Amino acid sequence: MSKNHQNRDMKSHLSGVWSRYGEFVTARGEGVYVWDQDDNRYLDFTSGIGVTNTGHCHPKVVEAIRAQAGKIIHAELNIQYHETVLQLAEELLTIMPAPLDTFFFSNSGAEAIEASVKLARQTSRRPNIIAFQGAFHGRTNAAMALTSSKAAYRAGYGPLMGGVLTAPFPYHYRLQMSADEAADFCLNELRYMFQTQTTPDEVAAILIESVLGEGGYVVPPARFMQGLRALCDEHGILLIADEVQSGFGRTGKWFGFEHFNIVPDIVVMAKGIASGMPLSGIAASRALMDRWIPGTHGGTYTGNAIACAAGVATIQVMREERLVENAARMGELLMDGLAELQARHPVIGDVRGLGLMVAAEFGEAGKPDSHAAKAARQAAQDDHLLLLTCGPYDNVIRFVPPLVVNAAQIEDALRIVEKAVATV
Repeated sequence: MSKNHQNRDMKSHLSGVWSRYGEFVTARGEGVYVWDQDDNRYLDFTSGIGVTNTGHCHPKVVEAIRAQAGKIIHAELNIQYHETVLQLAEELLTIMPAPLDTFFFSNSGAEAIEASVKLARQTSRRPNIIAFQGAFHGRTNAAMALTSSKAAYRAGYGPLMGGVLTAPFPYHYRLQMSADEAADFCLNELRYMFQTQTTPDEVAAILIESVLGEGGYVVPPARFMQGLRALCDEHGILLIADEVQSGFGRTGKWFGFEHFNIVPDIVVMAKGIASGMPLSGIAASRALMDRWIPGTHGGTYTGNAIACAAGVATIQVMREERLVENAARMGELLMDGLAELQARHPVIGDVRGLGLMVAAEFGEAGKPDSHAAKAARQAAQDDHLLLLTCGPYDNVIRFVPPLVVNAAQIEDALRIVEKAVATV
C-alpha cells in the first residue's frame, strides 16, 4: 500500500469535527517553513494558530525538550516540585509587570481561561463575568460560554454556563465610527449594562482579549482599554487579559496589554509560551493567588516538566534573538505591504494589527465578503503560502508568521498574496 493511500485510509479514522484548511500531511518544519511528505515546501504564516513564535523546531527549544525527556517526563505538582516549573516561574518574572508575580500552569488556553474564572469568582465571592462580542476564549464549558466569535462554536451545546454577560467590543471599522467614538460608545454600553443587567457588585471580572483574535484581529483603542481599567478599579472588578494569542512577543511587545499602558489583575497565557508544547498559565499577584483555596483547583498534567522546559527555552530564545523587537519591525513591513495591496485592490476593506498579529478584512464594513477572503486564502495555499481566516463571517485573513520571519520572507508572502487577491 502506498504512503498516500495509507494516509487516506487513516484519515478516515480521525474525527470529522475538526474544520480543515487542507489535506496534505506535514513531514517536518524548520523556521517559517513546513514540508509535506512529497517534500513540497510551504511558507507558514499560521504558526500553528499563533503557537510556534520561535519558529518550527528551534534548535535550542528542541534541545531543551530532549534534555528534559532524559531526566523526568512527568512529576505531578501535588506531590513534588520539579526544576523546570521553578525555572519557568523565574523566567516569567523577568517579563511580567508588577504585581503579577505568582503563576498557575495548565495545558491549554481554554483550561487557563477556566482557571482565571474560577480564581476570580472564588476570591471575589461574586457570580458574574463580563466578556465581549466577538471574543474567542476556548471550547470547554466555561470558555465556550464566554466565546461569541462564531455561533457555530456554541451550537448544540446548551445550556451553557450561567453568569456570563456579553458587551460590545470597540470594533470601530464594523461600527463605522472613529476609534475614539467606538471606545466611548462601548464604555457607555458597559455602564448601561450596570443599570439594566447586573449591578457592578455582582461582577467578579471583566475578561477581554488584548487584541480580538478569532473575532477578526481587532485592536481596541487605548482609550477604551484605559477606560476599562478605570471602570474595574471604580467597582472593585478584576480585569482579566486573555493573552493566549497576543502574548509572548506576537504584538511587538511581550504582551498585548503593554500597548495600552495598563496592568490587568490576571493574565491568561498559552500558545506561544512553549513553542508548540501543550502549556498554558495564569499570572496574578501573590495577594490574589493566596486567597485561592488550596485543593479547589488543579490538574494531573498541570506544569508538565517537558512543557515547562520548552517554556524556559522559549523565553530565553526570544530574549537572546530579540524576537519581540523583530516582530515589531517585521509587522510594520507587513502592514505597509498590505496597505499598498489594499490601495490596488478595493476588495480589501481594512488592514490592521499590532506586530505580527496582522489582518486584512475583505469587504466593506457593513458588507463582509467571506467568499473573496476564502478564495484568496485558498489561492495562496495553492501557491504554498499557509494563511488562516477569522472573524464571524470568515472574511478576515490573518497573518501570523513565526517571529523569526525576515524581510525577504515577508516580501515573498506579499507577492503570493497579491497574486491570490487578483484572482478573486
